[in-house]
Amino acid sequence: MVKKNTWVLIHRIILEPEKRAPQVPEDTKRAPLEMWVKGRLQADAELGGPARVTTRTGRTEEGTLLEANPAYRHGFGDFVPELLDISEQVRRAVFEEKAE
Repeated sequence: MVKKNTWVLIHRIILEPEKRAPQVPEDTKRAPLEMWVKGRLQADAELGGPARVTTRTGRTEEGTLLEANPAYRHGFGDFVPELLDISEQVRRAVFEEKAE
């Protein structure tokens, strides 16, 4: 059970594939239009069950409760050794030029 006022992530399908606009690309037409929203729960809810939230901008949205206290999980990708080499070359070019 996730308690009222907890910061959560919900999910909802806005449009099923068959309801997508005819002008969207074919690969897009095959996928539903989905929405993920973070907000504060308006009432206690179970993970995987229906939930209503109030977003930081004051909107009210409904969807399936996915996660309580969601964290950011994005990154900048894998390490690229060539970028380190380029960075060192640029640093030398900029700072050694100024020192001369």
